[in-house]
Formats: sequence, C-alpha cells, structure tokens
Amino acid sequence: VNIMKNNNQGLTLLDDRGNEFFSFYSASSNKDYVDYDNISNFVKEAAIASEDREFYSHHGFSLRGIARSVVLDYQNKSLAYGGSTITQQLAKNTLLSQNRDFTRKFQELILAIELENEYSKKDILEMYLNSAYFGEGAFGIEDAAKTYFNKDAKDLTLGEASYLIGILPSPSTMSAFSGNRALGIQNQELVIDEMKEMGDISSSQANLAKGQELHFNKTLATSNADIIAPHFALAVKNALVDKYGEAYVAKSGFVVKTTLNRNWQEEAENVVDKNAQRLLSNGGTNEAVVVIDPKSGQVKAMVGSNDWNNSKYGKFNMAMSPRQPGSSFKPIVYGMALEDEKITPATVLSDRPTTFKMTDCTQNCSYSPKDYDRMYRGDVTVRRALSNSLNIPAVEVMEQVGVDDVLNKAPQVGITSLGTNTHNYGYSLVLGTGSVSLLEMTGAYSSFANKGEFVKPSMITAVIDKRGNNIWKQDNGKNRVWSPEVAFLISSILSDNKTRAEEFGSSLTIDRPAAVKTGTTDSFRDAWTMGYTPDVVVGVWVGNNNNMPMNNVAGSLGAAPIWRELMEYYNRGVAIKQFSPPQDIVRLPPCSKSISTGEYFIEGTEPSNECFSTPRFAEATSSGDLIDENNISSDTNGDFPGVGGGPPTEIPQETISN
Repeated sequence: VNIMKNNNQGLTLLDDRGNEFFSFYSASSNKDYVDYDNISNFVKEAAIASEDREFYSHHGFSLRGIARSVVLDYQNKSLAYGGSTITQQLAKNTLLSQNRDFTRKFQELILAIELENEYSKKDILEMYLNSAYFGEGAFGIEDAAKTYFNKDAKDLTLGEASYLIGILPSPSTMSAFSGNRALGIQNQELVIDEMKEMGDISSSQANLAKGQELHFNKTLATSNADIIAPHFALAVKNALVDKYGEAYVAKSGFVVKTTLNRNWQEEAENVVDKNAQRLLSNGGTNEAVVVIDPKSGQVKAMVGSNDWNNSKYGKFNMAMSPRQPGSSFKPIVYGMALEDEKITPATVLSDRPTTFKMTDCTQNCSYSPKDYDRMYRGDVTVRRALSNSLNIPAVEVMEQVGVDDVLNKAPQVGITSLGTNTHNYGYSLVLGTGSVSLLEMTGAYSSFANKGEFVKPSMITAVIDKRGNNIWKQDNGKNRVWSPEVAFLISSILSDNKTRAEEFGSSLTIDRPAAVKTGTTDSFRDAWTMGYTPDVVVGVWVGNNNNMPMNNVAGSLGAAPIWRELMEYYNRGVAIKQFSPPQDIVRLPPCSKSISTGEYFIEGTEPSNECFSTPRFAEATSSGDLIDENNISSDTNGDFPGVGGGPPTEIPQETISN
C-alpha cells in the first residue's frame, strides 16, 4: 500500500571516527507485510475492542474520544493522553513526526479524514496492524508474531493475539523479554474482557484464554551481544527514545555520530576483564569505567559491567547507577571552602577525637567521625588532610561549608542525584554517604581538570535523519563552576605524591602529573578511584550490584589498578603537561628551613609575613595522645607541590551516620 512505502531502517551508531560499532532494530525493515486475510481474526477483533470501538462507524475521528483527550490533556498540561482512533494512529505511525504538540494533533486529524476518504476500513485496519510497533524491534503484526511466539500472524490464538494488542500502549515496558511480563499479562486480560463486552468472544472463550499459558519464543536473540560498548550504545539509544519515543526511533533510520573512541573502549573492556578474576577472589563481582575528555565533555569510553553476557548483573549499567562515592567526594567540599576563602592549602585543621553538632537539627545531630586507621595526628594542614584522606579534618571543613551549600553546588558540577533535601544528609556527606553515579563523579572531576569549567558529559555529537539532516542539538556549553585558582589548588593537592606518601606510598605514581583520589564506603561495599591529567579524566568503580560487602577491597586495591593501567595507556605518546598555576596564584616559601618547599595561595589569602608555617608532624596513635617529634617531616613535595600522581587509599570508617 502506498503510505507504507517508508521502510523501517533501524538505528545505527558511529564512533568518533565515523565507523559503525552498534545497531538497533536492524531486523525491522517491514519485509513481513501481510494482507488482511493472513491476520488472525482474534488480532483484528482485539485491536478494535481495545483501541477503537467506534472504528466501523466513525469517519476517521471520534468526537467522544477527542473530548475526553482534551479534558485529560488540559488537566495534566500535556499531550499525554490519546483519544486517537485507529485511523489517526495509522497517520501518526506512517506520515507524521512524534512531536507532541497541538499542531501535530491537528495534522493527525486532517490526515485521518483523508485516509478514510481514500481507503476502505479493511485497508486501514490492515495498514495499522502492519505499522504498529510491538517492542523488541518488531514492527507489524507478522514480525511481532514471529518475535514473541515464533509463528505467523494468521496462526495466533486468542491468548496470543490479546497479549500482543495489550502491550501496544507501552510495548517496551510490558515486553515479555525485556520489560514487565506480569504487566503485559495484566493488560492482556483487560483486552480479553473488552472483547467479551463487544460480543466478539464468549465467557467460556475468555476464561480459557486467560488460563492459557503463553509459550514465548525461547530463541529470541540479543543482537550485538559480542560487539563493543553495549552499555554506551544503550545509553545513546535511551536518550533518543526519551526525546522521540521508541517506535519513532526504531523506524527512523537515524545514523548517530557518537563520542566513543573505539580503541579506548576496547582497552577499558580488556583491562576490566583482566581484573575481574582478581576482584572475584576478594568478593567483588562487578566493575565500571567512565572516560571523559574534560575540554569537550565527550564520553570517550564507558564500561557498565565487566561481563555484558552475565545473566545476573551484566545488563545493569553500573556506570550510571547511583552508589556512595566515599572519600572521592571530599575534593568538592574542599573546593568550596577554598572558593569561599575559608581555608588555604596551609590552613591548620585538627585531627583529634571530635564530636560535631549540627545546628537546626532535630535528630542525629551529633557526629563523631573516625579516621580510616583509628589514629589521630593532631594539627594537620589542608594539603596533608586531603592528600591522606583524613576524615576528621574533612568533617571540620564540611562544618564550615554547610550541607545546604554543598547540595546547591552539586548540580553545578553535574551531580543531580543527591537532591536538595538537607534533612537527608548530615556532615557525613563529605565522606561520601550520598549516592551519585560514576558518570556524574567523573564529570564533576572534569571541572577540576578543565581549569574550573564544567562541560556537561555527552555521548552524541549528531543525529542524521533519512534526509541527511542533523536534527540533534547538543547544548553542553562551558559553565565556570570553580575559579581557575581553586581548580589548580585541588589539582596540586591531589597530584602531590610526597604528601600522600605518608600514608599511601607511591603505588600509583605514573610518568606525569596526575591528580587522583580514591573512595571506599562502609564495609567495603564500594571502591572508587577518580583521577585526571589536563587531557583525560578516568573514573573507576568496583563492587557488587546487590550492595554486598567485599573482602577488604579499598579503592586503592580494587579500583586503582584499573585506573593506573588505563591512564598509562591513554597518555601513551602524549606530551607531559603540568597543572600550571594561573595568574592569581602566589607561591610562598616556608618559614622553617626544615621544610624544603613552598605552598600555593590564592592572591590575597597568603600569610602577611611572606612565608608560611606548618605544624610539626606528630606520631599518630590510636589513644589520641600525640607524641611530638624533634624532626619535622616534609608534608610537601620536593621542588613544588603537584608534579606527580598517586592516589591515597583508605579503609572505611566504622560507622557512617548523620
């Protein structure tokens, strides 16, 4: 039939070099068009009973349906409700875009009238059933019958026909394969009841159909299962589906240019796979990686799980699933305190047993954090506290910044999953007790790598339609979320190997400056490593999808080896770049000759005596007693802070509470 000439062409994804790496709906080319007589009568009766009871009496539209739709749309302030006849749906499926506005609704109405004048009811019903989308890439009733039940449309039983018509309102949601099968069966029974009310079937037929066990196709294949970047590809597809609707995307013929670097993706998958067995022996089953170009915000690689084909956890994308980030959240709070000039890298904080009390609080108002090793170090600088991931000083900084301000700042750096309800959090928020996704955290760290400018992470650069037009507008312009000075200070502290070596050695030092922070949550449920150079940001998470604890797997043990191997690969052959201080950064020498390096300050926050002093190191003891040492150990880095990279490690605190 003439209006069915537009073939369904699926969805094709290209990497950043223009090479195809994934496709969806490729089997749906409408080759299985069947005529009216080769469609089960049960299908035709179910469609009319469920979708358009006045089909044989109206002339393309139903005044009753339109009135109901207008009322519901007005009440909900959107075009969420249908009211469309089968003829209108045919016009929408074959001739119109999926834009939900009143102009398209008017066009749909006019086209429906023209279709009624041009074609018989038999032709219209035939075309509708051949154009409807049934989920799983199946367009048309013949394709749907084969996909779900491995049979021809003419052979569908009452139970099978009513099921397929029942899932039409939301096929992906109710699909027996990838959706809520129980919901699909529930809708099937509603269709059967409607057919009985219409007199199409008897009560005994209805009861028999409801009791019939549906034998779904057991050989439905998941295409692309062995192709790279399945979670990245699904994230791209879902973004398009959210914008255009799945039925439209499935038949769109879109060619999507993505940000994926195929070589980087393959390396990420290989490294994750190589570390899987080591992690499994320590009680961890899954890993995720996100790689971002901080200047453009482009996601260059994403691994959502270490085994896509694992039936228990492989299909769940842990790169986009909120988890507690542990101490990897601390730099955001320290950055805010530096921005507000509440602290400098040389500010002295207290690492002693402390109970913090929240104001304007009704419950759980007192909080007594402990450091990861149950030791206390006395007076420590901000540089030393953040580099070595000390919890008590971090909460002291959080107390100065405030929970409200942190929650207001989070969306600015791309973290939206925390929400805005301050009653959900306490000072322990600085220790990573709020849940965020790895994609969000990697994006947040990119703002430090990009000298304070945040570019929203993106995976799509262009969507080309059948006519060669680019219809995708990606608005992820730069927003300054940190001053260049604050971004530099955070980068300097996180890349200071010598200072963090006090607790964490140099196990992650690579051949260039790299700012790194690990995170480990309560009972070793999550282990993170977040790190960057000026050119690339890599975030790694390891743990269990079901939130079960691992066996003493901290960020440095579980996630950091993956991070280091990827950073070395991504920077291979790339010129070494420093984290260069901006114009308004000043560097002062120490007041003590025993300390060999200076410290950086934002101009105007430096000490007035043109030098800075640091507290003497004290031997950390579990009792809280501090033992003074005559010798002063340097808590800085040779010539100047920030020439190398190496993440601290930490053991999660015993209790995390507000």
